[in-house]
Amino acid sequence: MKRICSYLNFAGKTEEAFLFYKSIFGGEFKDGIYRFGDVPLMEGMPPVPENEKNLVMHIELPISENFSLMGSDVPQSMGFPFAQGNNIHIFIEPSSREETQRLFKALSDGGTVSMDLQDTFWGAYYGSCTDKFGVQWMFNLPNPQ
Repeated sequence: MKRICSYLNFAGKTEEAFLFYKSIFGGEFKDGIYRFGDVPLMEGMPPVPENEKNLVMHIELPISENFSLMGSDVPQSMGFPFAQGNNIHIFIEPSSREETQRLFKALSDGGTVSMDLQDTFWGAYYGSCTDKFGVQWMFNLPNPQ
């Protein structure tokens, strides 16, 4: 396994929160800030409303050599309910597609799949689930073979 990170969700406050964390921990955002307005229109998905285009889709702040905080806003128009307490995920970056599938299958067994494993527009093999104990997991295999 390559790494595990904490993934934080906010209701429109991600950029503010991450600027705050950056002021404390220092460093720079890895690859800048991705916004919902930058997402290409995908089949079956409605266009992003104008008032949500500037919301953060993804941000990463390396805290140390082995740990990063990651985060995003939770747009209500996309059907992502936000409640304090459901805003933390464990982010796993496996080493292979097989490891991703094994971990996803094991952790989603008896739980709920939020997004099936699939190849994404950002070039990763990605999926998410909530395990049978209510812990939320994100799986992201960059540049899968």
